[in-house]
Amino acid sequence: MILFYYALLCLIYALCALPLLVLSFCKEKYKQSFKARFFLYKNLHQDEASVHFHACSFGEVKSIKELAINFDSRITTITQTGFKEAQSFCKKLNYLAFEIFIPFWLKPCKVLVIFEAELWLMLVCIAKLKGAKIILINARISEPSFAKYQKFAFFYKKIFSYIDEVFAQSKADKTRLESLGAKNVHEFFNIKVALKPQLNKHYEKQNNKKLILFASTHEGEEELLLQNFKLEENEILCLAPRHPERFDKVEELLKEYALRHNLSFACLSELESSCMQSDILLINTLGELVNFYAICDISVLCGSFLKGIGGHNPIEIAHFQKILISGTHIHNQIPLYKHVENVYFCENPKDLNTLIHSKLSPSKIKNELSLEPIISSIKANIKEGIYARKSL
Repeated sequence: MILFYYALLCLIYALCALPLLVLSFCKEKYKQSFKARFFLYKNLHQDEASVHFHACSFGEVKSIKELAINFDSRITTITQTGFKEAQSFCKKLNYLAFEIFIPFWLKPCKVLVIFEAELWLMLVCIAKLKGAKIILINARISEPSFAKYQKFAFFYKKIFSYIDEVFAQSKADKTRLESLGAKNVHEFFNIKVALKPQLNKHYEKQNNKKLILFASTHEGEEELLLQNFKLEENEILCLAPRHPERFDKVEELLKEYALRHNLSFACLSELESSCMQSDILLINTLGELVNFYAICDISVLCGSFLKGIGGHNPIEIAHFQKILISGTHIHNQIPLYKHVENVYFCENPKDLNTLIHSKLSPSKIKNELSLEPIISSIKANIKEGIYARKSL
């Protein structure tokens, strides 16, 4: 199966290489990552390390920080935002090469730790051939996605044959993973619950006004929420789009909204001080959302008001004990929401303004949790040294 899969990858690469190269010049979000992943541009060298962590994007990379800093680690990631975040705490860093390059590109490690759904067959196969113990952490399969996984059960059974240990986010995830061939599965929790947010900047609200934050908005959500919200005199609205490539589009939308309602507008990137003077602020720089969770009064957590996205992480908001309002489409984040008290779900966007201006209680984390079981597992496997090679 491995040889057939590799041959198929080579065919796909031959057909798609030129379009991918063109796309890497046309789309800013792919400018670095596509060239590095599919053409190994500035990505030929990989340092050896005891533990190799692989995660996809910004949020996932941020989540593995507390694990990675405990070891001689290297990190691979997929996106440019993930790569930039990893640079803040790890020097051994690469974009994950396309799978046809992995057999000769991947350096040995004692433990490979992969995050959530980063199930790349060539990555786990070659890591195992080079002697690594493989651990899957924060593993999850949502109910809507499970049917798709089942259609390719034979493929995932092969992947899980190389994975030695799995830390699943919930009992339901454990059951689904085991049905796909995962072994040695522990019912754990989403590790984001155990991460304590760290501020990198401090901002001040103007005249102690109430700060309302629309966090991690997606295409279509900004219009939907703004149509059903009225900013009052003693309030500031801050809005943080989920994807940086949408900053310019959202800026134009907010400028029109501010002009229509006779409100002042500014972008965070243009602030000359840490004090917010405008009525509406666009958070258009990366890594700032946590700083606004710390000072906001109400956070409306987005990615949850439209079908198909599945919600975002409510844990950081709850750590700061801020009022938390969410949409109801949170299927990707249900295990995280279970750890949070006092979440107010807005079932109808028309009720958003009333909910925001109601008397609500702040959210909070139900229980303090620890990453020690994962850390101990990694340490134990490092001490055992290089494992016996496994045949294809």
